Amino acid sequence: MFSVQTAASAAYIVAALLFILALAGLSKHETSKAGNNFGIVGMAVALAATITLAVHHGIGTLGLGLLIGATVVGAAIGLWRAKVVEMTGMPELIALLHSFVGLAAVLVGWNGYLHVEAHPHGEDAVKMAAEGMFGIHSAEVFIGVFIGAVTFTGSIVANLKLSARMKSAPLMLPGKNLLNVGALLAFAALTVWFCIEPNLWLLVAVTVLALALGWHLVASIGGGDMPVVVSMLNSYSGWAAAASGFLLSNDLLIITGALVGSSGAYLSYIMCKAMNRSFISVIAGGFGIEAGPSDDKDYGEHREITAEGVAELLGSADSVIITPGYGMAVAQAQYGVADLTRKLRERGVNVRFGIHPVAGRLPGHMNVLLAEAKVPYDIVLEMDEINEDFDDTSVVLVIGANDTVNPAAAEDPSSPIAGMPVLTVWEADNVIVFKRSMASGYAGVQNPLFFRQNSAMLFGDAKDRVEDILHAL
Repeated sequence: MFSVQTAASAAYIVAALLFILALAGLSKHETSKAGNNFGIVGMAVALAATITLAVHHGIGTLGLGLLIGATVVGAAIGLWRAKVVEMTGMPELIALLHSFVGLAAVLVGWNGYLHVEAHPHGEDAVKMAAEGMFGIHSAEVFIGVFIGAVTFTGSIVANLKLSARMKSAPLMLPGKNLLNVGALLAFAALTVWFCIEPNLWLLVAVTVLALALGWHLVASIGGGDMPVVVSMLNSYSGWAAAASGFLLSNDLLIITGALVGSSGAYLSYIMCKAMNRSFISVIAGGFGIEAGPSDDKDYGEHREITAEGVAELLGSADSVIITPGYGMAVAQAQYGVADLTRKLRERGVNVRFGIHPVAGRLPGHMNVLLAEAKVPYDIVLEMDEINEDFDDTSVVLVIGANDTVNPAAAEDPSSPIAGMPVLTVWEADNVIVFKRSMASGYAGVQNPLFFRQNSAMLFGDAKDRVEDILHAL
């Protein structure tokens, strides 16, 4: 027999399928817009089904008003943030959104405790005990609160670091690894205790413990490794949502949380491989501890070049590779770079882009910027696809990149970024580095590339310098 519950379950299945299609679409440039639209429709279906189900269960006029009010307020804030945020501010915005998911998981967990464990003789608690589910529910509450609290404070720290409101250098407390391991062991012991004998003070203890652990985990990670941290927090937020789904008996939350959690974890694994880092160390909060201040080694004198000089090099070049970084995003130079690309290609120059997996502050950051500026997808190549071509390249334009083109990673075993795969731009005939100054990169490591014989520095705002080159051409 057809019912509202049946219709809601069917809507949840449709929404889950749309979320899967969204992930599939977002995996390729050409289908990313369709993937985004699938996600929007899926969320709209899920919200409509949830509100309908809540009304059917008799939440009352006040409850319905609060639900609609929360939806409208949330939608208004989301639309406002989407309208005003710059592409350079997307990483910290995403980190902040992850914190909301974590906080929601904490609140759902506490709500579950107050409805069941806090009233052991209540109807819900007695029913669960009769079905042998009381201990499982207690475990769901405890684990959900822990994951949510870690995600909440960890995401806030990531937001503060990415927005430069907190130092990007890693926090180095004495015995930091022992602190992390001790916190995890304490969590395991408290979980067993809570499942045997649920008490309010145990839930308070695990909440405080998880909040502190989340803060310490991300604070201990160097700023140069924040792209992987954001990806990992994305995974944490997914598992927090899944935990909430178990507590609320909501299949869609479980499915969606599992999709986000697993895809975020896999993306983090891929990025760790790209940076020659340990995936386990990300989870343990030891990622990026090697990063330190720039060294005092004397690399010699750098060489400067003018925009006219760069234009002359480009005019006689057969092939050009552009390697963008966060500096291009900050200067909003992507449109000028796209115009420069079109002009050079019209002259018969083979122009391509080399994208490092962690260029920018977010996975895929540079790809989105270039797509926004209408750069053709087929000339935007990943590091592994283009690294072998640098030695046959006339000119490389390094626009706002630093750590991802640092030869010390490949040549200096003592470097903080030793072993990290980088774009081997120094193998080209000429390397032009667009920078505002000679300052080290976000990881705080000096770049010997700036002092190479085939390298020249073009100082100033990247957007202005690109426009100067266009005028000279």
